[in-house]
Amino acid sequence: MKKIIFLMTLSGTLLTSCVSSKKFSELEALQKSTNDLLNAATVKLNTCDEEKAAALANVTSLEEQINFLKSNNQDLISNLGNLTTLSQKGAENLEKSLESLKEKDTRIKSLRDAVTRKDSVTLALVTSLKGVLGNIADEDIEINVEKGVVYVSISDKLLFRSGSFSVNNAAKGVLGKVAKVINDKPELEFMVEGHTDNVPIKVEGTQDNWDLSVRRATAIVRILQKDFGVAPERMTAAGRGEYIPVADNDSSAGRAKNRRTRIVVLPKLDQFYDLINQGMEQAASN
Repeated sequence: MKKIIFLMTLSGTLLTSCVSSKKFSELEALQKSTNDLLNAATVKLNTCDEEKAAALANVTSLEEQINFLKSNNQDLISNLGNLTTLSQKGAENLEKSLESLKEKDTRIKSLRDAVTRKDSVTLALVTSLKGVLGNIADEDIEINVEKGVVYVSISDKLLFRSGSFSVNNAAKGVLGKVAKVINDKPELEFMVEGHTDNVPIKVEGTQDNWDLSVRRATAIVRILQKDFGVAPERMTAAGRGEYIPVADNDSSAGRAKNRRTRIVVLPKLDQFYDLINQGMEQAASN
């Protein structure tokens, strides 16, 4: 660039000395035009340099964005893999929960079936007892069910003389009917309970009402065993004395209700659980 300017200056000097003023003016105008072109070229060059720098900066920014997107894409792929793993675990947990619910439903159904079968046995027992004892006065014998347990309550005037634990002959007819029902259902166990009023007893050889209630229960159990063949291992003799009254002892009618012998048919829990287990096994096989 300096060389061009020097030559132009030199040419101007030579022309000034060698050419006419007209020629010199033409050359001077040419020089000015050349300088203008040079200045324009310089401006364009500077503009190109700026555009190049801007382009390079843009390229750098784009490369940074590309690297960021690549990194972000990798993170998304990793997260997707984690979500897939979580989804699989969620599906497995859901499946386990469904299996657990199914198992619980099976147990509940088996329990209901067992209760239904037990209730059926209880209903059949009550029906049989009422059938054989139906001709006896209602105030002397009561048959009821409480919380799935069958109770047969017999007034003491059907069984004993006052203050005695010796069973009268008429009572054996009643006990024979009860024994028939009991013997027809060998899977059942029962307890014979003696109950009294609260009037103190004065009988030689008997300490108190509690003692009397125990002896009366034992006497009933022995008759059921010896006279009617009820297996002794199925029976329990118990005395409650005056401590579980069903009526007020302040009246003679109330005391009469409290003097009673009660046969309690006991549910065999092992058989009940067997029914549940059988239901579970049947459900599992199905």
